Amino acid sequence: MMKACGTYDDVNLILRLYEIRRETKLRQARAWFAESFHVKTIDDWTKLCPIGSEENAYFRMVVTYWDMVASFITGGVLQEEIFFASGRELLFTWIRVSPIVAAYRERVKDPTAFGNLETVAGSFVKWWTARAPDAYEAFVRRISAPPKS
Repeated sequence: MMKACGTYDDVNLILRLYEIRRETKLRQARAWFAESFHVKTIDDWTKLCPIGSEENAYFRMVVTYWDMVASFITGGVLQEEIFFASGRELLFTWIRVSPIVAAYRERVKDPTAFGNLETVAGSFVKWWTARAPDAYEAFVRRISAPPKS
């Protein structure tokens, strides 16, 4: 499925994805997600991101952006090792959203929701752990700490 090594096209796509992340609204959504998205249950998500709210739009913007990026990897368009070298925010997003994915899929009646994100996050963890055995667990602890009040 994956190319043996990265290409200039891989690098150009990563640079383009970085440019998109700098778009004002997506940057605001990403900042909100990093600061405020600490849900553990679908009820927490419903309270934090009610339908029609800016928070719901931010949630959808961030998670679907990273699911789209993941689809480039699962689809063989983007070489994963090149992406993993600089794409830790995808893993951050998955760690934050993963507690509610099963319930979210049930709620929206879509067992494939965020499937690319889940698949690539799993590959990312294996890739990172093979290179730095303790780094992933340290990362999870760091980003899972309760928000500062």
